[in-house]
Amino acid sequence: MTPRVPRLSSLWAIMKKPRAAVGSRHRKKASSQEGRENHNLSNNQAKPSAPGAYAGTIPEFPEAPAGLSRRQKEAVLQVPVSSYHLFRDAAEVTVFRESLLSWYDREKRDLPWRRLAEGEGDLDRRAYAVWVSEVMLQQTQVATVINYYTRWMQKWPTLQSLASASLEEVNQLWAGLGYYSRGRRLQEGARKVVEELEGHVPRTAETLQRLLPGVGRYTAGAIASIAFGQATGVVDGNVVRVLCRVRAIGADPSSTLVSQQLWSLAQQLVDPVRPGDFNQAAMELGATVCTPQRPLCSQCPVQSLCRAHQRVEWEQLQASQSLPGSPDVEECVSNNGQCQLCAPPTEPWDQTLGVANFPRKASRRAPRAECSAICVLEQPRALGGAQILLVQRPNSGLLAGLWEFPSVTVEPSGQHQHKALLQELQSWAGPLPATRLQHLGQVVHTFSHIKMTYHVYGLALGGETPVTITPPGARWLTREEFRTAAISTAMKKVFRVYEDQQPGTCKSSKKSRVSTLSSQKKLSQGQQVLDSFFQPQIPTDTPRFDGAAQ
Repeated sequence: MTPRVPRLSSLWAIMKKPRAAVGSRHRKKASSQEGRENHNLSNNQAKPSAPGAYAGTIPEFPEAPAGLSRRQKEAVLQVPVSSYHLFRDAAEVTVFRESLLSWYDREKRDLPWRRLAEGEGDLDRRAYAVWVSEVMLQQTQVATVINYYTRWMQKWPTLQSLASASLEEVNQLWAGLGYYSRGRRLQEGARKVVEELEGHVPRTAETLQRLLPGVGRYTAGAIASIAFGQATGVVDGNVVRVLCRVRAIGADPSSTLVSQQLWSLAQQLVDPVRPGDFNQAAMELGATVCTPQRPLCSQCPVQSLCRAHQRVEWEQLQASQSLPGSPDVEECVSNNGQCQLCAPPTEPWDQTLGVANFPRKASRRAPRAECSAICVLEQPRALGGAQILLVQRPNSGLLAGLWEFPSVTVEPSGQHQHKALLQELQSWAGPLPATRLQHLGQVVHTFSHIKMTYHVYGLALGGETPVTITPPGARWLTREEFRTAAISTAMKKVFRVYEDQQPGTCKSSKKSRVSTLSSQKKLSQGQQVLDSFFQPQIPTDTPRFDGAAQ
């Protein structure tokens, strides 16, 4: 059972009004409001819903959210939820909405996708602007997305222009942003809108999710609320954090039960007049104030409604023993033992974390380890300048459609990787001198679910006849072309290892240079003379691959 927390006397006084009166007072308005919303959506208008009121209270067995299978709905309905974790009447919801929107109007960040959406009168172009931003922002920080978004919208300002682009162009612009399937799915969705939906983006969250590839529940809700004014809630990582703290939900937010309760809360709270602004405000609050570590609680517009903050104050009062007796408190009361939304007994309150005790960190499966032997094969004396061999990955799976250096999957032990890699190289470029294939070092790069270790090799062709014919799926690029090609961040890391080992370059890593300088400082003058005498002399015209990159 969750410990008692201080009661906000003014708010609790409002909440003590009979619930039946509160619910009945707004039922007719809510009913007429629902009709107006449906009328607006059926006419495909982006006008926000007309002013309405919160349609009653949330019972202890809340209504199952839409979009669930019958079995999932039954599971949600059968689990009792303490009202401690819910918003229980219209007054509380109204305070939350008004406080959050007022803060957002003052503090919202000036972001390019917001400017485009607010200034665009065409509904389909507005939806497209929102769609691109929401896809890019998945698992990616705002600061990283801004430049990518600006370049994307300059190159493909409409759905039609994106639909006519090649996958190669899409991958090229997306390179470095990560999670590359997002860009491919975005283009697939644009083509479906243009070719099958007469150029019109679906107007509701349900049809967006059902008709467009790569559009899930969150993205559909964001587009529908921001672009079309549909009063539908959204739940992303930021909203999860805000709701778990405001309602002291300590159970695993990734579980089905908790996830559906969070969606139910989001739908209950979303403002019917300004749904898009409300959803953006909730996400903005989580991104800038209610952050994972060191949240700025003093700047939070809904602090008075935050049960996590109340818990912190209660713990501080208990520690200081400043108040005699037992304070007026509210607690989570479950009718059948352990509350399904409270933290489990095995995870006690951590005084040092404060409100960051919520939400509970979901247990994540460690990414699986894989190893690959990879080679930068270069023709330094090719016609038109030095050229590097790249091959294209399959059109599905990890890094689908991107270009990379030839590689083979190997065992972590590294046995036989030299031979296997040489065979792979010869399948693309013909006979090659095996003795020049040199191991340079390692690169470790973590994808969303894979921790990949690249064993990096280099092979520079000398006086051999330049390779001019390559099979489909391979191509030779100059270094300048390579830097603008559709390649992943991992390939850029691999190429840096190769460059650092080239003779005559000064691109060795800072760590290597610092290590070398510091070791020289420790040697006496006599020792340095001896070292230089015994150091082997290496001809300057021979390619050198000596040492692993840092």
